[in-house]
Amino acid sequence: MSQKIVPNLWFNHNAEEAVNFYVSVFPESSIISTARYPDASDEGLEDFQRDLASDILTIEFMLWGKRFTAINAGPEFSPSASTSFMVNFDPKYDAEASQHIDDVWQKLADGGTVRMELGEHPFSKRYGWVQDKYGYNWQLILTNPEGEDRPTIIPSLIFGGPVQGRACEARDYYLEVFKNAREGMVAEYPADTGPAKAGDVMFSDFQLEGEWFTAMDSGVEQDATFNEAVSFAVMCEDQDELDYYWSKLSAVPESEQCGWCKDKYGVSWQIVPKNMEELMTRPGAFKVLMNQKNIVIDEYG
Repeated sequence: MSQKIVPNLWFNHNAEEAVNFYVSVFPESSIISTARYPDASDEGLEDFQRDLASDILTIEFMLWGKRFTAINAGPEFSPSASTSFMVNFDPKYDAEASQHIDDVWQKLADGGTVRMELGEHPFSKRYGWVQDKYGYNWQLILTNPEGEDRPTIIPSLIFGGPVQGRACEARDYYLEVFKNAREGMVAEYPADTGPAKAGDVMFSDFQLEGEWFTAMDSGVEQDATFNEAVSFAVMCEDQDELDYYWSKLSAVPESEQCGWCKDKYGVSWQIVPKNMEELMTRPGAFKVLMNQKNIVIDEYG
């Protein structure tokens, strides 16, 4: 089954450099395709976009079997620790998992910032959290080979600041919104921990349309919350599906543009047709897109 929900990462004019770096870090990784901004003469371009005319717009790439999109734009959004990516190294499938986690850690930490040192923790013999040199956050973990299988890379949502204590509510909402969804494991805080209350979510995971996510309430005070630096594109089959997800996930009218929206927890989504790449090859497509909030396929002619 093709990947229906695709993480999108926002970069400040250095998407190509960043993608080449990530593809070199993770195994079984590659660049799939590259799209460019229209020519400077395209009337659909805003003034700020003319500086990017004919430059790279997006790069589709695979990291260890998971599809991502890099957006080559400007300084508008910077990554937040509220969204990270958990990377599972499973000895059940990789006899050298311990060595491989160290190798990936060294590459991601080079020029970055260590948030939690790679080492032994109560929940794993080897775990660490690092922010890479582009600002994105990664949690590397040596998994228990006797545990339930999980993918190699999983988006992780941390509910803190203005959405502290709402991880359970959000998880349940996403499980209701997405048509093919199921709950995984849930662990609660046994006692008050920082801003987290006893009974809040210490860790949970769940599956939406075949894609795993994790969610937890922050155990430390933090002001940062979700923003558009990480968004999740939902690839829709038709207009009915576009309208359905838009109606369920768009809760912040001022954030609505070009198929982008924010839900009531501040998480950013892109509700797009799965043939968006083809639509954007049609005459005047960029201008149509810039004038849309919810995408209407018929407007592309």
